[in-house]
Amino acid sequence: MTTTPQTRPRLTPREHSVLRLLAEGLTAKEMARRLGVSPRTVGKHQENLYRKLSTSDRLTAVLRGYALGLLSFPITARHD
Repeated sequence: MTTTPQTRPRLTPREHSVLRLLAEGLTAKEMARRLGVSPRTVGKHQENLYRKLSTSDRLTAVLRGYALGLLSFPITARHD
């Protein structure tokens, strides 16, 4: 599925949660802990998310999420 600026992919609620957590800068392990699933499950959600957004990495997925209106400001970034 190719996305254009006019089309928004249909994300599952879990994929949307993963996208928001990516925007916060969490690692897969941290996301898994927060969502109550395994890191491997988070990885599968990320794979599906990247496919639906036609991306191959976290940063591009988050940027595309903002561009498509799937994310809105402000996202609270993690501070170590």
